[in-house]
Amino acid sequence: MADQFLPVLLVLAIATFTAIVLLGLAALVSQRSRHNAEAKRESYESGVPLLDRAQKRISIRFYLVALLFVVLDVEVAFLYPWAVTFKELVGGNSLVMFWDMVAFIAFLAVVYIYLWRKGVFDWGRRVTKAAALESRGPE
Repeated sequence: MADQFLPVLLVLAIATFTAIVLLGLAALVSQRSRHNAEAKRESYESGVPLLDRAQKRISIRFYLVALLFVVLDVEVAFLYPWAVTFKELVGGNSLVMFWDMVAFIAFLAVVYIYLWRKGVFDWGRRVTKAAALESRGPE
């Protein structure tokens, strides 16, 4: 029984030894920073210093659009292969696969209606007649 695990233990020992040797060599050979390390730890993008903080609030609309993308991605991932092989799937005159896909599309329709109610598809601000009249001012 122990003979079976000997190759596995040997590989683990070699991997551990290699990792220790490489990390030790990197620590010995690497250059130490003689300058102020604080400037090296600052974030920058393309060599340009940051203009503001990175911890900003992100609008919930971003997450709703991401949810929309996931729903669309799942829809394509299931519908395309099903559509390509539909004739082969229904070869025995069984419509089980058809009704399964109808149920899947109905579930996706519920998801799209939910997203529509949440306003994900409203990309811009809606201007009501009252707001349009107020923005004109007195005539």
